Amino acid sequence: MRHFRQLASTERHRLFHREPVEFTIDSPARLLAVALGATLYAPATRDTLASDVLKQADRGVVSMVLCLEDSIDDADVPSAERNLVRQLGELRRLSPVEELPMLFVRVRHPEQIEDLASRLGPLTELLAGFVLPKFTEERGLPFMEALAAASSTSGHRLFAMPVLESPELLHLETRYEALRGVARVADKYRDRVLAMRLGVTDLCATYGLRRSPDMTVYDIRMVASAIADVVNVLGRLDGTGFTVTGPVWEYFRSQERKFKPLLRQSPFLSGHAEDLRTNLIERDLDGLLREVELDRANGLLGKTCIHPSHVLPVHALSVVSHEEYSDATDILSPERHGGGVLRSAYTNKMNEVKPHRAWAERTLLRGEVFGVAREGVGFVELLATGA
Repeated sequence: MRHFRQLASTERHRLFHREPVEFTIDSPARLLAVALGATLYAPATRDTLASDVLKQADRGVVSMVLCLEDSIDDADVPSAERNLVRQLGELRRLSPVEELPMLFVRVRHPEQIEDLASRLGPLTELLAGFVLPKFTEERGLPFMEALAAASSTSGHRLFAMPVLESPELLHLETRYEALRGVARVADKYRDRVLAMRLGVTDLCATYGLRRSPDMTVYDIRMVASAIADVVNVLGRLDGTGFTVTGPVWEYFRSQERKFKPLLRQSPFLSGHAEDLRTNLIERDLDGLLREVELDRANGLLGKTCIHPSHVLPVHALSVVSHEEYSDATDILSPERHGGGVLRSAYTNKMNEVKPHRAWAERTLLRGEVFGVAREGVGFVELLATGA
């Protein structure tokens, strides 16, 4: 697997100062958690699921969730399970395992994990793991026990991606203890937890809320405060935390607007890409771009996606800019080990070595996975690769 592998090598060379590295499902979990990028959801009921996975992989998707939970009707679960097993068998026939994206199955209850692993048999090796919905301490423990048992039985490393979406995480009086409970379970099974996912749609539903395409989730203050607390408890960089991924963006077709677009014109004018800007706005992707930037500013990496058009914007904004790379390497240079303050090579900011070290390490890891853009190459040029 490799981000931007859909581009010709000459195009990657033109765009990247350092190209994205290749990785496999056996790579270290720390790297895979960052590499998730735009995780595309697909209902497990689709008759064309196997070909859909291959098609999206060719377009740059690196992680997918095959969903047996909220995206399908309750009555369709048995047929969806049968279809999932059949489609994974077809995938095995059509493609080498190493060329597939990271595949996760979103289940409804713990028993489903062991049942599916048993029915899949050797096909379990196609899976990276399971997505565990409405994860709390009480619900999470049996989920993790089932995942550990399935991994042991299959002889294949299976990761968990718990989804934080229960009302207890939003209600002020229960939030802290609910987060501590999730942390206790996740810490017990630390080697199996790849990333924490935020189920913001369910959190919003607790109070009958929904953001419009003119807004980001951070404009919904109640949910934004819950995200901040999730990162505070579960996203720490002191060895006790986990990667926390960004919430889903629900829109992919133009809606009637109340407010001005969120994309400035100037980056697109300098890149001669005015039509691209218009196209992004018409598909309500300017809001997505804004939210991805806010996700990272608030400690989140990657994003849940429900439409293929969302993938490239998420990945384009995940590439480390040449300026970020310059700052990070300066901060982490051996001669700066003792600390201090230095002016950035771009002469536009102060880099304080000790406080900015964790940011620099995280930035270089992201740069390893998504690449480092050449000097003068911005997100517009990266977005234009899919135009």
